[in-house]
Amino acid sequence: MTQQVRRPQGSHSDTTQSTAQKKSRRQQKIGRVVSDKMDKTIVVAVESLKKHRIYKRTYKRTKRFQAHDEENTCRVGDIVRIEESRPLSKMKHWRLVEIIKRGSGIVPVEEVLAEVDPDLLSANAESENELESEVDAQESDAE
Repeated sequence: MTQQVRRPQGSHSDTTQSTAQKKSRRQQKIGRVVSDKMDKTIVVAVESLKKHRIYKRTYKRTKRFQAHDEENTCRVGDIVRIEESRPLSKMKHWRLVEIIKRGSGIVPVEEVLAEVDPDLLSANAESENELESEVDAQESDAE
């Protein structure tokens, strides 16, 4: 007395879609690589905006995650996507999925000086011009 229910051929794809959804339960985060000094490990800083419960002010929260980078391809400044994984070590529970955007990794000295003290950069340029004029004067006197 049991009835067999015939399913159309398209119903098989429904089961594959449900298994695909189960695989994507792992959290993914996007952040910036702040350290790549360890072997096959990167430190990724993920910034998020939170709202204060009482005062309703929005503030920035930065959390650092250690992630597994199998090929050591990431450099400081890269924007990456990381995904939750099984524990790989005491601190590593994330793995690198993809590098979204490559960072330069190296910040020019002029930019750092300009951020610290803009007057310092212009003072250095003036002193270099004075030195060049003194060298030119000495060369013309030697002739």
